[in-house]
Amino acid sequence: MKKTEKLITNKVPLVAIDSSLDKFRDKILFPKKLELANKLLANAKLPVRNVKV
Repeated sequence: MKKTEKLITNKVPLVAIDSSLDKFRDKILFPKKLELANKLLANAKLPVRNVKV
């Protein structure tokens, strides 16, 4: 990771993205966890909002 010599005083964060991570772009790294997360999201019930108009 590269260090910057000057700090910018505005509120925009400085982020350097490592290009060597591109090899993981289209790969599923944890297929069992992804399957479990998809099942949980499919069965999740959202709370009902009581909005008075």
